[in-house]
Amino acid sequence: MWNRLSRVMRSFFGFFISIAENPELILEQNIRDMNDQVPRMNESIAMVKANETLLQKEEAKYKNEVADLTAKVRAAIQAGRDDLAGSFATQLESTRGALARTQGQLTTASAALEKALNVKKAFLREKDRKTHEAMNAIRDHRRSQWQKKVADAMEQFEVGGISQTHDDMVRKIEEETAVNEARMDMALGNVDQQKFKIEEEAEKIRASELVKQFKAEMGLIAPEPSQSAPQKTIGGKERA
Repeated sequence: MWNRLSRVMRSFFGFFISIAENPELILEQNIRDMNDQVPRMNESIAMVKANETLLQKEEAKYKNEVADLTAKVRAAIQAGRDDLAGSFATQLESTRGALARTQGQLTTASAALEKALNVKKAFLREKDRKTHEAMNAIRDHRRSQWQKKVADAMEQFEVGGISQTHDDMVRKIEEETAVNEARMDMALGNVDQQKFKIEEEAEKIRASELVKQFKAEMGLIAPEPSQSAPQKTIGGKERA
């Protein structure tokens, strides 16, 4: 039971995660995250630069102190004050040690600053590349979504739209035509076709006789002799 419940919960959360995991939104967030890193990187580089600047000032101060103490040692020796010369020499030795440490730190700070600037340059170059790539991917994703909507609309149009209605209407007309033709054949089958043919032949004969009559009147053909009606006789004699 616990395993089944666990599977249901995983599928439930997985469903919402898949919905929230919009590639376009994630890429846009990645671009914002990369842009947000630039100010933090500049702040870190500024701190490294400030450390280098402080070390440069400290180096300059120690160099001045070394020069000043060196002059004092020489002046004390020339004045015959070896005690003062020894005190100045001790301070000079300590200052030279501090200068050497400062110069070492300054070398490290300068190298760190150069490395930080190179890292920033590489990061900006990579950021520009990834931003350009992400924008292209976002445009492709939006184009793909638009194409999907168009494809869905076209599929619905083909299935339930004009095409389906067109086919239905054509089939309906064909069915009505077939029914009416069948009715016409049945109706004509009930009519006396032989009567129509006799009347048609009689009409043709009458038209032919009329043409002959017109030709005779025009002198194109000899008129046919008229036949008188036979007279009836009574007892072998003609009846007056």
